[in-house]
Amino acid sequence: MSEATQPTRGPKKGGKRSLVGTVVSDKMQKTVVVQVQRMVRHPVYGKYVRRRAKYSAHDETNQYKLGDVVEIREHRPVSKSKCWVVSKLVSRREAEAPAGGQP
Repeated sequence: MSEATQPTRGPKKGGKRSLVGTVVSDKMQKTVVVQVQRMVRHPVYGKYVRRRAKYSAHDETNQYKLGDVVEIREHRPVSKSKCWVVSKLVSRREAEAPAGGQP
């Protein structure tokens, strides 16, 4: 088969997937857990349903905190459960008002 007739599967060589999600845990050292949410159309009813997945991502400097929206990208395995690395911060979590504060 010539190169033009071969079907292409997946991303090109070296292409890494990237996802945007919210940090749901930052309790580990150099690791954050990022929850990625997507909308999928139900095959029978046609209604859009939320699907979510959690990924452990490497955070070398421990700079990302709970509630931050970050972009993660695929990486070679860093440990048993980490094959994603945080590439950039999309938005910081809003600072919450202290509970029981002034009105």
